[in-house]
Amino acid sequence: MSATTPESKLQILIDKEIRKDVIHSVVLGVQSKDGKINFSGAAGFADAESRIAMTPESPYFIASITKMYTAAVLMKLVEQGQIDLEAPVTAYLPDSLVDGIHVYQGTDYSRQIKVYQLVGQTSGLADYFEDRPKGGRSLLDNLKDGQDPEYDVHKVIETVRTLTPHFVPGTNGDSRAHYSDTNFQLLGAIIAAVTGQPVETAFRTMLLEPLGLEGTYSYDYRNPRPGQQPAAIYNKTQAMHIPRTMTSFGPDGSMVSTASESLVFTRAFFDGELFDPVFLERMMRRWNTVFFPMVQYGYGIMRFKMPRWMSPFQPQPELIGHAGSSNSFAFYCPEREIYIVGTLNQIDAPSRGFTFMYKALNALK
Repeated sequence: MSATTPESKLQILIDKEIRKDVIHSVVLGVQSKDGKINFSGAAGFADAESRIAMTPESPYFIASITKMYTAAVLMKLVEQGQIDLEAPVTAYLPDSLVDGIHVYQGTDYSRQIKVYQLVGQTSGLADYFEDRPKGGRSLLDNLKDGQDPEYDVHKVIETVRTLTPHFVPGTNGDSRAHYSDTNFQLLGAIIAAVTGQPVETAFRTMLLEPLGLEGTYSYDYRNPRPGQQPAAIYNKTQAMHIPRTMTSFGPDGSMVSTASESLVFTRAFFDGELFDPVFLERMMRRWNTVFFPMVQYGYGIMRFKMPRWMSPFQPQPELIGHAGSSNSFAFYCPEREIYIVGTLNQIDAPSRGFTFMYKALNALK
C-alpha cells in the first residue's frame, strides 16, 4: 500500500491515535458517496485483559448513535400514520407514566409535551443520565465509580421526577433545546405502545433485517451473543464493566454494531432508504444548540460545525449524524460527500471523537 493513498493515510492516523496513553482501541470506517474511498481499519485491543485484538469487524457499543435508530423507527411509524409528531405524549402513554415528569417553577407541564419535542430535544425534560439531583450524584457519576444499575423506563421516570426541568416545553417557539436521554426513553415507550412489541424488536424488524445487518443488535447482558462481545469501554485507564446499564439504555444508547454495518445504516439513513426523504427534510429543518458552540440538534440527529473563529485558517466542513459518550461517531459530511463512522471506546473527553473525525477528513484532502 502506497504511503500516499487515502487508505494508508487513514491507517497511519489510527496507528498514531492508539499510541495515546488512554486510548486502548480504535476503529474507523470511511466511505465516499462515489465509492472511490472505502476504508476500514482498527488498532489496539477490544479486550485488553484477554488481549483480543480490535479489528475492522469487531463489534462495539455505538452508544447514543442508537438515537438515530430510534428516530428512524419513529419516522417510519409517522410515515405509516401510526404516530403523529404533533400529538401530546399522553396520546400514546398512560397518565401514570407522564404526570409529574415536568414540573417547572410550580407548574406541571407534563401533559403538554409533544412527540416532536422529545425527538427534537425541546421538551425541557431533565436528563436522567447526566443531571444531578440537589446535593446528589448523576447516573454517569455512579457509573464512573464502578456501579452498574439496571433499570427500565418506569425507574427512569422515578428519577426524572426528582430532577429539575430546564425550561417550559417549546420555549421560544421550540428554539431552546437541552440534550436529554429521558426524551428517547419516552420515545422508546411510545414505539413499544404503538407497535405492541419491545423497541428492540421494532429495531430488528423495521431496520436491521431490511438492511441485512446481522452484526448490529440491541445489547442484552442476559442473552450474550457468542463471539460478538462488544469492545470494552474505558474511563481513562479503567475498563468499565457495566453490562446491566448498557442493556438498560435501550432506545437511547444500547445498540452494538461494527464499522461496516454502521456505514450501511448511516448511508441508508441519509440516502432516503429508511423512510420518505420528506421526513429527513423535517428532521433537519431546524437546528438548536445543545452543546455550545459546535453541536446542534435536529430530530434525532446532530449537526457539528466548528465556528470559523475556532479554525480561521482551515475551515472545517459540517458533519450531520450522531455521536456517543464513548466517543463513538456516525456522520455524513455533505460538503465532501463522505460517510465516517467508528469509535475510540473512551469516555474521558467527549471531544476526542470529533477531533479524530476531522483529522481523518483532513487526511483525505
